[in-house]
Amino acid sequence: MRLTRRKFLLWTSSLTLAGVAGGAAWLSSSHARAARWARRLLRETGREMAPPPFRPRPDRWSDQHVTLALLGHATLLLNFYGVRILTDPVLFPRIGPDLRVGTLGPKRLIAPALTVPELPELDFLLLSHAHMDHLDIRTLRCLLRRELPVVTARDTSDLIRDAGGRRITELGWGEKLTLRTPAGEIQIEAFEVKHWGRRWPDGRPRGYNGYILRREDTALVFAGDTAMTDSFARLRSTGPYALAIMPIAAYNPWIRNHCTPEQAVQMADAAGAQYLVPMHHEVFVLSDEPIHEPLERLETALEEEPERLALRKVGETFQLPEA
Repeated sequence: MRLTRRKFLLWTSSLTLAGVAGGAAWLSSSHARAARWARRLLRETGREMAPPPFRPRPDRWSDQHVTLALLGHATLLLNFYGVRILTDPVLFPRIGPDLRVGTLGPKRLIAPALTVPELPELDFLLLSHAHMDHLDIRTLRCLLRRELPVVTARDTSDLIRDAGGRRITELGWGEKLTLRTPAGEIQIEAFEVKHWGRRWPDGRPRGYNGYILRREDTALVFAGDTAMTDSFARLRSTGPYALAIMPIAAYNPWIRNHCTPEQAVQMADAAGAQYLVPMHHEVFVLSDEPIHEPLERLETALEEEPERLALRKVGETFQLPEA
């Protein structure tokens, strides 16, 4: 049978329509994770972000105290006796690949407690690893218009340079840095956590850190992202720690890379931390557990000592009590 142009167009059109119909059927009914994530992204298109429950006022924070606020997910603003630190800054509505005209990926459920223009003057950025919900190129481009120091994990400097960063220090596990700021010195030490650091699209191995911050005889732990590990028990001998900032969500089904709320308490206890600051919850849907479950489980895990739970909600502020 001779293939005419008309028959070719008819066949290709039929195949295209069949492919579209098949793709639509898969998207609407498949239980595969990719289909469920695609349906979620489509549903999010017209959804508005909820306002943050609280809005911090860092202009009122005293440089004589340790004060922090959860801006959302793993982004926290700290005033550590006058040294102002921003962790894992992610302050745009979506996380994912930066397309220059927007970001393709999950949308925030709750808006950040502060926008970039509302931030105080910062002394440095602290980045735990390269995943897009912790290292957001769009946010970094805004923040790095100033000559702002960045402390980050191994093999992540290229991403920060692409965002405009110039004063970059990479730390591997066990390495320390003494950073001089207008308010004085702060010591930063990277320690091992149980996670991973690859980033799409290159997929090459990159570092991933937790950090100890020390200043004026006070030490804090910023855990970054981690599954259950005995690394925190090994920190105890170099404590005490006034507080530990711990991730508590994305454990279902990613338990090999993210701890449960109960495990977050166990690790903070192992390190000897007095207070626990939960993060990495209620802002992005990154896993299958119900969105409010992690905080509810954390409150249950600490029901016999609720005073240790430093804060709960986006925008809430905690000031470390004087010893």
